[in-house]
This record gives sequence, C-alpha cells and structure tokens, in this order.
Amino acid sequence: MPLLLPSSLYGLARPFLFGFDPEHAHELTLDGLARTQNTPLACAYSAPRVDDPVTLAGLTFPNRVGLAAGLDKNALCIDAFAAMGFGFVEVGTVTPKAQPGNPRPRMFRLPQRDALINRLGFNNEGLDAFLANVQRARFRKSGGGKTPMLLGLNIGKNAATPIERAVDDYLACLDGVYPHADYVTINISSPNTANLRSLQSDEALDALLGAVAERREALATRHDKRSPLFVKIAPDLDEAQVAVIAATLQRHRMDGAIATNTTLSRDAVAGLPHAEEAGGLSGAPVREASNRVIAQLRAALGKGFPIIGVGGILSAADAKAKIAAGADVVQIYTGLIYRGPALVREAAQALLRDRSKA
Repeated sequence: MPLLLPSSLYGLARPFLFGFDPEHAHELTLDGLARTQNTPLACAYSAPRVDDPVTLAGLTFPNRVGLAAGLDKNALCIDAFAAMGFGFVEVGTVTPKAQPGNPRPRMFRLPQRDALINRLGFNNEGLDAFLANVQRARFRKSGGGKTPMLLGLNIGKNAATPIERAVDDYLACLDGVYPHADYVTINISSPNTANLRSLQSDEALDALLGAVAERREALATRHDKRSPLFVKIAPDLDEAQVAVIAATLQRHRMDGAIATNTTLSRDAVAGLPHAEEAGGLSGAPVREASNRVIAQLRAALGKGFPIIGVGGILSAADAKAKIAAGADVVQIYTGLIYRGPALVREAAQALLRDRSKA
C-alpha cells in the first residue's frame, strides 16, 4: 500500500510494492486510505499544505498542485488526499451507470521510463455510489479556518452508450454532480472508451459543449451557484486541432481546459516490456507532448483563460515546466506512484518559490 507509507520510507518500500500487480496494488492502496482517513492513522501520509493561493475561474485554489482524475474513480479517498497537502483533488471519471471496464490485466508499469499504460475503461460504481461517497467527505469542514481544498468531479459516458447518444450521459452526470462540485470536468479524451476521442472533433465538440453549456445555465439557477466547467483534452492533437478546440471552448464559455490525458504514442517506450499493450501511456513519456499542447492552447486562448497542466510531472522541475508552458496550476497522478506523497509538497514549494521571485 504505497501511499500509506511515510514519504521518507517510500523509496525503500517501492521495490517491494512494485512486486504486486499494478491494479491490485492500486486497489489495496485505496482501500487502506479509505479505512484510515479521518483517523489517527492518517498521520502516516499527512503533510502540511503549502499555502500558495491562486484564483482561477472564480475559485480560490489553496495551492497549485492537484491530484488528477483516474486515481480515485469512485471518490472513496477524498479526505486522505486532502491530508497529503493537495490544493485540489479531482475524482472520477464517473459514468451514469456502474460498469466493470475492460478485461484484466489492464494496467502495466514501465519503470524504465517512469511510466504506466492503462486501459481501465472508466471502471466505476456509477453515479449514485459516487455521489454518496462525495457527500461523506469531510474535507470542507476540517481546514482549521484555512481555505478549503477544492474538489473537481470528472464525468464521462458509459461504454454501452452509442457515441451519438453520448450527450445524454454527460448531461445525466452533470445533473448529479453539479451541486457537489467546486468544478466539473468533461472528459472527452480517454483512449479507453471506444470512439470517445471523436468528441474532440469540431462538430461533435460543438454539439456536446453547446448542450452542456445550456444545461449549466439551468443548473446554476436551480442551485444558486455557478460551478465552472473544464474540458480535458488529449496530447495526441496537432496545432490545428488544438486551435479548433480552443475556439469551441471560448464560444461556449467553458471556464477552463485540462491538458492533457494519456497518449497513444509509443515512441518514447519502444522496445520496452509492455510497450505494445493497448491503452493510454502516462508518466514521463507524455511530458513533452503535454507541454506542447499546453503552449498551443495558451497561444490560442490568450492570457486569462484557465489551463490545468497534467502529464509527466515527476519532480518540482517538471511542475515548473508546466507553468512555463502556459499552465496556471498542475495535477499529478503517475508521479505519485513513482515518487510517493513527498512529490506533492516538493512541487508546491517550488511553485511558491518561483512565484515569490516573480
């Protein structure tokens, strides 16, 4: 259970932990976190949060380091991740109905490149169970007077839903998560649900975001709150595709972009064990592609449009490179698996120091 170990011991324990099947180790970790959060045992992975507030999309992010979606798909461990010092945590992807995802094995480590391949396929317990877990979280009440950590809820479509009916799934999820989210992420970039990435194309994206934007206006009135909407995109886009997406985000008044999801490219891992497994590649090999898309997005969107940068952050220097490319805040996932929870504070402190020098 890697995340249950104090940061100073993580490097010693990792070789043993990496002896487990990746998905089994992942499940054991989440189970341990869920059982120990909000108990004295949480001190094993807790760390003081770095205070480096930044305002984006009308929200105050307590610091600029967040947890990316995908690690906690069912929102079981929100309070545990809050205890690690994250400024914001994104959970999901959730779909309207529970689904098992793709057949196992479906997660593979490539330790020579600090990378993972997964083809999980939005495995989750469904919207009702997800919302019950979100509502049990206590993080908003346990900040000791500090700005509470922000919570992003990431939504997608069921595998069995035809792509031409995808909008229905996104709207059903949006209706459910809206009252509980600090922001909502529209995930159209996972490579592990058939045809999902086709929603990034011009006409499909225009239709989806048009419907989502219209529903958001109704929900904002109903709940007397305006939750920002972010759209998560892939790294496997050329400059022209990024420009179309940027224009569509602005046209439908989306509040931000998350760049990027995992990549289908295998150039950086060619010849390694598991390199040819189907699925999305994350970790160090996606870093440069992610930074390229971030820079292209920033150029197309101009200053002031919020961008969350994710992909290949395994050090403080990697986090700083994301900000230099044009991101406002960053998220980590694979880096947490390879580096442990110390990476959260290390990255947050480095970004604070850089900001203080500016």
